[in-house]
Amino acid sequence: MNRKIAIIGCGNLGCAIAQGLIDGGMPASHLIATRRNLQAIEALRAQGVTTMTDNVKAVEGADLVLLAVKPYNVERIVKEINPALHNDHLLISAATGIGINEIRQIASSTPAVFRAMPNTAADVKESLTCICHDGADEAYVNDVLALFDKIGRTIVIDEKLMEAATVLGACGIAYVLRFIRGMIQGGIEIGFDAGTASAIVSQTVKGAAELLIARGQHPEHEIDKVTTPRGCTITGLNEMEHNGFSSSLIRGIMASYQKIEK
Repeated sequence: MNRKIAIIGCGNLGCAIAQGLIDGGMPASHLIATRRNLQAIEALRAQGVTTMTDNVKAVEGADLVLLAVKPYNVERIVKEINPALHNDHLLISAATGIGINEIRQIASSTPAVFRAMPNTAADVKESLTCICHDGADEAYVNDVLALFDKIGRTIVIDEKLMEAATVLGACGIAYVLRFIRGMIQGGIEIGFDAGTASAIVSQTVKGAAELLIARGQHPEHEIDKVTTPRGCTITGLNEMEHNGFSSSLIRGIMASYQKIEK
């Protein structure tokens, strides 16, 4: 992909995407990153990324524009860059809850508009990115897939599922990390130092995920392999369930989804 990419509002997510793209082989010279505080993206500039505070200038120098701003800033930013947008642009929004039609109503030109929901694992090229569009040309769809495939795995979904994708894929990073933190704390309680507990838990979680990805099995299939009668695994699992482990997780997911839906 030889398109120049402008990442508008390069905060945590934007920086993770930029770094993932660079590590995935994209020349840093193809990237433009904007942020009010340029010192915060100095690490990208040091790698060859063009950094600036001028969003309009960034869009003028790019073929693909990625909005990595907070939802409440989308309208203002699109209005700001409107003079520089043209019909040949690819415009991708990573903002939660702002629909494609809403963006089209703000923009006076008619660029191809996509929504994308990556997560911060883009920084290590392990993002799960959900994308949607409203009938974009196949060539544009392929360009967007090629872009996000550089930072992990990409799935095309219906726009009506984008808020759910945000909760499961983006918020989900925090849910999993909180689970990992709890496991590490438990490991310390049973005798490990923090560093060793972290190494064991992190690799265990990675291994569990790889089992599901590689084999395509339901989680219970793999759970059954390690839950022997009267064993310590089933004892621990039952204790967790007695204390609401699964129901608490599901309720948290639903609470996040309802927050977006409001």
